[in-house]
Amino acid sequence: MKLKSIIAMGFTLALSSSAAALDSDAYPQLKGLYSTVTAETGYTEAQLDKLFESVDLQPRIIEIMNRPAESLPWHKYRKLFLTDKNIANGVTFWREHEDILKRAEEQFGIPPEIIVATIGVETRYGTNTGGYKVIEALSTLGLDYPRRSKFFMKELQHFLVLSHEHQLDPLSVNGSYAGAIGYPQFMPSSYRAYAIDFDGSGQSDLNNSMADSIGSVANYYSRHRWKSGQPIGVAAQLEKTDAAKLATRGLKANQTVGGLKKAGVVIAMDAAAETPAALLKLDGESGPEYRLVFDNFFVITRYNTSQLYAMAIQLLSEGIRKQYLAGE
Repeated sequence: MKLKSIIAMGFTLALSSSAAALDSDAYPQLKGLYSTVTAETGYTEAQLDKLFESVDLQPRIIEIMNRPAESLPWHKYRKLFLTDKNIANGVTFWREHEDILKRAEEQFGIPPEIIVATIGVETRYGTNTGGYKVIEALSTLGLDYPRRSKFFMKELQHFLVLSHEHQLDPLSVNGSYAGAIGYPQFMPSSYRAYAIDFDGSGQSDLNNSMADSIGSVANYYSRHRWKSGQPIGVAAQLEKTDAAKLATRGLKANQTVGGLKKAGVVIAMDAAAETPAALLKLDGESGPEYRLVFDNFFVITRYNTSQLYAMAIQLLSEGIRKQYLAGE
């Protein structure tokens, strides 16, 4: 896709794999960003203008955004994360940070395996936090990705304010191609809203403190109303083929256990008939696979708005917990 014009989502973009220096005069929306950021920080517009002279747009990021892993069918997506190596590394991570994970569970009610699996899926347990400058990733997506430019311009604003609040050099912070930061890959707005100081240093640091990262993931799920002790999801079978029509692509429990059972959905667990639930249909290698999922499943989708992502977190966490308890 190098040096090739493509049409996607109703707009045309010229793509190049080479970084391009940002010409602020070509992007009047930057001026609006400057005024907002100066009102929240000690930055001046002149300082921001100077800062963006050192920012290079990264067209390669647009290419990646147009082919996300979440567009894969489930049977391919799951292979990215549900591996013996990832499970074994998750167990090692759990044991290494056992005391912190226990404290996070006690304080926030989030199972250790969910925190471990989340950091595992996001950054391979902190070993791959991304190689893009966050300011360049957010600038590229905010300025040259019309489909979600409003969202990423807002994240760029949050990043500049975050950099000021935490006394960070905005040109030195690396992250994902989407601008996510640190071991748990928080977007800047989430960093400001949910990151916590869990190691007693006086400031949250998701780039260097695994304790802060573990505590922040737990806080994030807690703040999004995780229900301690409640299930996430379970495999389901269909006694009636018509029940497949009830499968949702949405991000909330839109049915009840009783209603789905009456429609022909069978699960191997007891749950009160009035329990909110949803039926998922996944693309398995040999045909459709079905899952009955509950409110906690959709709490995970607040971290990443993909059913496949939440499914990977749940199943990886189950594999990690099983192996951890077995002492392997």
